[in-house]
Amino acid sequence: MAAPRALAAARRAVAAATRGRRSAGTGGAPRGPAERSRLYEHVREGLSAKPQLDMAALSAHPAEAARELERRKGALRGSELREILQTWARLEEVRAGIARLEAEKEEVALAVHALVTTHSKDTLHAVPEYTALRERGRAVRLQLRELLAEEAALDERFYLHALQLPNSTHPAAPVGDESQARVLEVVGEKPAFDFQPKGHLELGEELDIIRQRRLSHISGHRSYYLCGAGALLQHALVHFVLAKLVPKGFLPMTVPDLLRGAVFEGCGMQLNTTPSPVYCIDPARFEDLCLAGTSEVGIAGYFMDHAVRLQDMPIKIVCSSTCYRAETDTGREPWGLYRVHQFTKVEMFGVTAAESGAESEMMLDEFLMLQKEIFSELGLHYRVLDMPTQELGLPAYRKFDIEAWMPGRGKYGEVNGTACAVPRLLIALLECNQQADGSVCIPPALQPFVGQDVIKRPPAPLLRYIGPNQPGGGPKGVTCSLLNSRETLK
Repeated sequence: MAAPRALAAARRAVAAATRGRRSAGTGGAPRGPAERSRLYEHVREGLSAKPQLDMAALSAHPAEAARELERRKGALRGSELREILQTWARLEEVRAGIARLEAEKEEVALAVHALVTTHSKDTLHAVPEYTALRERGRAVRLQLRELLAEEAALDERFYLHALQLPNSTHPAAPVGDESQARVLEVVGEKPAFDFQPKGHLELGEELDIIRQRRLSHISGHRSYYLCGAGALLQHALVHFVLAKLVPKGFLPMTVPDLLRGAVFEGCGMQLNTTPSPVYCIDPARFEDLCLAGTSEVGIAGYFMDHAVRLQDMPIKIVCSSTCYRAETDTGREPWGLYRVHQFTKVEMFGVTAAESGAESEMMLDEFLMLQKEIFSELGLHYRVLDMPTQELGLPAYRKFDIEAWMPGRGKYGEVNGTACAVPRLLIALLECNQQADGSVCIPPALQPFVGQDVIKRPPAPLLRYIGPNQPGGGPKGVTCSLLNSRETLK
């Protein structure tokens, strides 16, 4: 048989030639952004193994697969699934043809070698069998070249669309949109007030621990500062969660904020949607680098192209990271900490075996139990939701959300199916623990990390606005110096 490396090299050469013809305009229309897959490009360049897709299962029950696809919110519909299956079926036929031709090519080569060893060079060309074998060899190589070119084109067409297919769906998941979410459990009691509760932004501004106003010229919309007890609360939440999870066998980890597009797509995130939910770095300076909206992407990248010993599983990771979200729906809650572009989050991530098929669900149940423990120990009133099919991302099989009661908003708000999304937990903690005088009680679980039990209003705010955006241009300020740990700025 032909050496596998030689065949792989031939395939790469054919694929490169096909790309070259297409980019030159002779092989069809140029690809638009929707037709690009960074993960496929990553694989094609030999940087990662090709994704394994269970197409046999889909082709065995195409009608059922099409119905399930319609219940999800992805870009593909049932008709496109049929096209993917047809492409895959033809790709399998072509690969089988390539295997047959490779075997025939090897047989011809062996027969030619046998004639060469038994005949002299002068008489070899007069042997009819030798001439026939040479002609057959040329015909096989020509057919092989044609099939390799077709394989490269089919392979790209298949993966560009098949990588947009969602995971299968848990049979117990509710069908429909967000309104069909099933409430599984309600924990705790809503806080009762004998006064009109304030929202977290108003509380935070009065306590001088949150600043969000007059920042558009500094850091853009949906940005914020936490200072004083606000900053301490963020650190307290991170330390509280880490202190809880590490003793339970979680491996602490930090991850890169900047990652290649292939890692995002490997996690089922589509970068080519318009508008994109992901911040991408200027490609003119840094090719194919994006800011992660969750540490899940970085953790997945850590395990990418690596094996884990069966006896070492399950692996549980806890990671605190800065998350960056484009929040493209600019009309929804433009103020406050509920939808922001940058925030701190502590994530739980698991890697399980698949020996019995139940390991992943068992891990999810454990994570849900730990999330409930965290929110209960913080004294929050919350509910657990089994999310419906249209709320499942491409990689999700099942999804549980936890929503905490937020009195200032007058409704429940998602605090993420994760260990700790800091800004949204701050909303719930500030609004649920506010007092009539505007102070906020700190939950006992966080007091050791914050060093106080109540956040009180300061006698005066730290800053007073003196900028031009007020009547009369504002009062004159005093000159001050800015000092960091290395230098003084006048």
